[in-house]
Amino acid sequence: MEAGALAPRGDSGALGLQGSSRGRLADPAFRWFLTILAALILALIVFFFVFLINKASPAISKFGVFGFTFSNNWDVSRNIYGAWPLLVGTIITSTVALVIGVPIAIATALYVSELCPPRVRPPLTMLLELLAAVPSVVYGLWGVFFLIPKLRPAEQWVSDTFGFLPFIGGPVAGPNYFIAGLILAIMILPIVSAISREVISTVPAELKEASLALGATRWEMIRMSVLPYSRAGIVGATMLGLGRAVGETIAVTLVIGNAPTIGKQLFDQGYTLAAVIANEFGEAANNKLHSAALIAAGLVLFVLTLVINGLARYIVMRGDRLRNISPTQAEIGMPTAAPLMGQGLTE
Repeated sequence: MEAGALAPRGDSGALGLQGSSRGRLADPAFRWFLTILAALILALIVFFFVFLINKASPAISKFGVFGFTFSNNWDVSRNIYGAWPLLVGTIITSTVALVIGVPIAIATALYVSELCPPRVRPPLTMLLELLAAVPSVVYGLWGVFFLIPKLRPAEQWVSDTFGFLPFIGGPVAGPNYFIAGLILAIMILPIVSAISREVISTVPAELKEASLALGATRWEMIRMSVLPYSRAGIVGATMLGLGRAVGETIAVTLVIGNAPTIGKQLFDQGYTLAAVIANEFGEAANNKLHSAALIAAGLVLFVLTLVINGLARYIVMRGDRLRNISPTQAEIGMPTAAPLMGQGLTE
């Protein structure tokens, strides 16, 4: 009777061992499958890089890498191509976008996460996310028909009042660097705000409650606990927003003026790498050197984007390592847990 009762248990145990062995066989297959997928992504990036170099070789061989990148002359009529004005325009518009958009995005994320009433939080979050759903051409047309005519008097006042500052002063063009940067600031706002909000939500509640218990105000708690803890994630979000601003095409093309020269001040017309590719690629079909120069501009943009993403990844990893050391405890004057435990043991 006992043997018969034990027999089913033995059968179920054998079935369990068989299932476990099949699971063990599936683990290596799943691991290799994911490894192959990751390798394919890296291979795709390498393929893009090699493809761009191959297609841009006529321009690179004629002007050289540094000659093409840092030459201040983009003249299609004479078949002379230097991408420095385009690179400068990309950097200026992206910098303006970061200066305007990132503080607003971080402040919005802090308000939604820490100060917003619970009933207002869902609709406000939804409205912020809807900004990312607006097509870039709509932003560009809004800039052409509304921002450029409405902001021109204010831009001229700033130019006249603060003309003593570097890169400010002089007549204001219609489309210009500042309008393009302002459009980009609005476009990167939902990205930076959403990522910052998710990072801020990971701050431990115990850390915030400890700073409040020590007598800190709400602002001091945010400054000494929330921001230091989420600094790496916020910087990473900023870098991702910068990558978005660098690669924007249609909206910038409509509002920057498309002048392949380096503007003398913030309210001059300019050009960007993405805008020149979108604007001139159609007419470059019958000119091999022109087409190669545009692809070389895309290669410069590709390398710039990779550098930005790599820098963002490094900053986030470095911030994670520093977070493991728990620097926020020292910043708010809290003793670490280890000394307290040591004191308790010695006493």
